[in-house]
Amino acid sequence: MSEKKIIPIPVYNDVSFELFNKIHSRRSPAILRGLNIGSCLGKWTAEYLSQIVGNKPVKIHVSETGQMNFLTKNFQYKTLPFDQLIKRSSSNQHEDYFLTNTEVYYLRALGTDSRGREVANMENHYPELCQDFQIPQFLEASSIFSSVLRVASKGVQLWTHYDVMDNLLVQVTGKKRAVLYSPEDIPYLYLEGDKSQVVDIDSPNLERFPEFIKATAHECIMEPGDILFIPALWFHNMTSLDFSVAVNVFWRNLSPEVYDKKDPYGNKDPLPASKALEMVESALKHLSLLPDEYQRFYKRRIVSRVQKNL
Repeated sequence: MSEKKIIPIPVYNDVSFELFNKIHSRRSPAILRGLNIGSCLGKWTAEYLSQIVGNKPVKIHVSETGQMNFLTKNFQYKTLPFDQLIKRSSSNQHEDYFLTNTEVYYLRALGTDSRGREVANMENHYPELCQDFQIPQFLEASSIFSSVLRVASKGVQLWTHYDVMDNLLVQVTGKKRAVLYSPEDIPYLYLEGDKSQVVDIDSPNLERFPEFIKATAHECIMEPGDILFIPALWFHNMTSLDFSVAVNVFWRNLSPEVYDKKDPYGNKDPLPASKALEMVESALKHLSLLPDEYQRFYKRRIVSRVQKNL
């Protein structure tokens, strides 16, 4: 078996506006270190967060295992007061629990709209924390789509997926392992929608996913205060090595009109891409009416046509 290919994600210190523009234009991930993210660094302990936010109800993922899989839904959605979430997710064993006393928790903060139609915004939904947090100055406020608070138990590993907007992941409390894959590696990631079917990226089932070995992992360990630039369409898999608190800032790096205005999570494919994918599904449905020999022939014609434009 070939060895797994790993490339360390580069680290840049004290990034200026000009340097960030260069990093951004390269369209590859980077760790930005030494930037001012506000007083949250060192301040957002479990005790402080519980006290400052209080018992605001939050919707969370709860799982018996840290390796969460969105495709098989090996977790449950539950609601907890925020201070209880912090108490539980910062501990390894729990007196109160839903599934087991070693269960793990993950929060991707949502809007306050119970129907899930509101874009996550730290300023609106966690104003008490915003006084401590500073978004990097090189982002234009008008382009920012959402700011998402993330809280995770030690050991939580999120499924590999891509986002359609550029984003910065600001690690505030705890360490995190980040593993990213280039959009060029899409043939090796066994996609189902925007998510990879390969859940265990360190010990993959190569009988089921033999091509995964060809994917190149771009890796880093994020320290508190680190900011990871994740370009749109780069696949990423995150593991919390400690009790973890982070903020994700997404922004529109394309023209606003290509994004689905009814998408509060900002993870739907751009409208032209979504339309093109629908047409592919329609084409495959039409071809299914033909005998196998004809199906294979015309699918190869379609692939050949696409390859001419790659």
